[in-house]
Amino acid sequence: MGVHSAAERVLTGLDPEQRSAVTAPAGPVCILAGAGTGKTRAVTARIAYRALGGDIAARHVLAVTFTARAAAEMRSRLTVLGVQGVQARTFHAAALRQVRYFVPRLLAGRAMPELLDSKVRVVTLAAAKVGLRTDRAAARDLAAEIEWAKSSLVEPDEYPVAAAKALRETPYEPARVAEVFTAYERLKRGNGVIDFEDMLRAAVWGIEEHPDVAEQVRNQYRHFVVDEYQDVNPLQQRLLDVWLGGRDDLTVVGDASQTIYSFTGATSSYLVDFPRQHRGATVVRLVRDYRSTPQVVGLANAVISAARGAEARLRLELHGQRRPGPEPELRIFTDEPAEANAVAARCRALVAGGTPAREIAVLFRTNAQSEAYEKALSEAEVPYVLQGAERFFERPEVRQAMIALRAATRSVPGETPLRAAVVEGLTAVGWAPDAPPAGGAARERWEALAALVQLAEEYAATPEVVPIGEAAAVERPVTLTGFTEELARRAAQQHVPTVEGVTLASLHSAKGLEWDAVFLVGLAEGTMPTSYAKTPEQVEEERRLLYVGITRAREWLWLSYAAARSPGGRARRPSRFLPQLDRSGGGERAGGAGPARRAERRRPQVVSCRICGATLLAGADRKLGRCPTCPSDLDEELYERLREWRQRVAGAQKVPAYVVFTDATLTALAERKPGRVEELVAIAGIGPRKVGLYGEPVLALVAGATVDQVLPAEKFQNLAVNRLPSPEGEE
Repeated sequence: MGVHSAAERVLTGLDPEQRSAVTAPAGPVCILAGAGTGKTRAVTARIAYRALGGDIAARHVLAVTFTARAAAEMRSRLTVLGVQGVQARTFHAAALRQVRYFVPRLLAGRAMPELLDSKVRVVTLAAAKVGLRTDRAAARDLAAEIEWAKSSLVEPDEYPVAAAKALRETPYEPARVAEVFTAYERLKRGNGVIDFEDMLRAAVWGIEEHPDVAEQVRNQYRHFVVDEYQDVNPLQQRLLDVWLGGRDDLTVVGDASQTIYSFTGATSSYLVDFPRQHRGATVVRLVRDYRSTPQVVGLANAVISAARGAEARLRLELHGQRRPGPEPELRIFTDEPAEANAVAARCRALVAGGTPAREIAVLFRTNAQSEAYEKALSEAEVPYVLQGAERFFERPEVRQAMIALRAATRSVPGETPLRAAVVEGLTAVGWAPDAPPAGGAARERWEALAALVQLAEEYAATPEVVPIGEAAAVERPVTLTGFTEELARRAAQQHVPTVEGVTLASLHSAKGLEWDAVFLVGLAEGTMPTSYAKTPEQVEEERRLLYVGITRAREWLWLSYAAARSPGGRARRPSRFLPQLDRSGGGERAGGAGPARRAERRRPQVVSCRICGATLLAGADRKLGRCPTCPSDLDEELYERLREWRQRVAGAQKVPAYVVFTDATLTALAERKPGRVEELVAIAGIGPRKVGLYGEPVLALVAGATVDQVLPAEKFQNLAVNRLPSPEGEE
């Protein structure tokens, strides 16, 4: 096969936008790739097309991404395409390889310092050096702050000002964090160790300060590809800049609407500003979604369409390419246990119906929410696995709390109410009900222990009848001892093999993954968005997080929230990001009695586009019955007759024309051409009163009658007396 034909073969099966990305000329190229649009296929095909066509040598390509899994996938696809020798690595792996190679030259023969796997141990020692006693959660939060600062190129003495500008929720006063940061750096140097940020900085320093190293690196790597470019931080961008050395053969791939890691220092500003920073750059938008059904894609578009801020400038409207599927289910439950039980029941039904458990995911905002779903799935005998989180009863703070509660059974008076006894027992591990930390790992720890208090409340509210003989039974005493035994039982039940299971994951840890069926749970204000999102930028990041969750689903999607956290608890509002739910009629109100299945409120009315099948959420779109981007089938002659009829009716009634029917309703009538009353009332805004007033003439006009035929003198005069205001919900 010739060089030209081998390169052309790479283009087989690509859509027009992917083909444009692959064949773009050498130089700066920005591929804006929405979720499920085949970005990995496009970027690997671009590398292969250029390599097989003789434009570049594969050994001179460095492709960097953010996970080892993504790098391995890239290498695998390139091999299938017939291209060997491309270096596809994470930023850290690429930098580590270079530093290890050049360290004899950079350090005059000395060995490379040991690389820390985790900052937490050294941070704990550093905190003690400056007089701070920290537990593991606080040490993790301090380590996260130091990592953010170093990734953002912030030095210890600059931290207080930088943290204030970035509106960081710091675990201690910024000045104290800076002291720990300084002590941490001293301890590292004294022990001869470095962390991952030091290693990236070493790679930068080696190129910037050593011309021979720079020349060798730049001779080796001449063409660069960066995946997930919206997630780069300033330190990674600095490394990319020194790799490039002023050259511009750079392809970046990203989606500003999936920017969800700003708390780690990642910023989409480099993606947003790419065309301005690289004059003449080729920009390609991939918008054909091959992952999700049009119904899922429509909901994702609706959620992200309300986005504001810099990232919204690069917002992509996706177009589903799969066959239509089921409508997303939007559910409201009385409380979180009812929500979790309903999710578990549906998971069990999906598995029984043939959906593999590994193709189902339950996604939540915080890891502390997992316990309810672990419990519900266990009781429903549905296997599960936890993605990116420890099992609830295996978390260090939960294990410590269970030990403390067992100790408290010997010291807390037996007559103490269970909730109060549990709260008193948890004081031994530093927990207090009225002192939740600001956020981060410490907040996760607090929430996990708060979940134990909630379990105690549920345990006390549902005393169990224990049989003691054939004709007698006794009610189980609600005691702290009994509760600790209940916790041990739950912990034992959840230690089951879960190789094949429903995935439980936080939204952050779900990025980059996909499933056939996805449950997005706990979508209440205060959780999604989190109560810690106080600035417009933070709220927008929460919106993008929900968007990421929606786009994980291939076919089936469930969105839900509980009107109260626990039975009879304080009412909560649904997430502001959810489409407007129909809360009229059906079901029982939050806090009402009855089975969870009955307590579920009525499903909202979901309207699909009659052309492409996508979910319609905007009022005008629902009225038309189609997406604004789908082609109109307007009967212009009918539309003009309807307008003339409306003008004459409005004049007779002495009301504005829109009171009769709005322009949007006339358009819907001229497009949808209802032939029966049932089809007429299916158009949003046309209720029983409007049908009574105008149904007969409108149906006649649609059937071909003239305005004069439907408005004879006697009927025309009768219309003048029908001037009552329309009821709410009708036009």
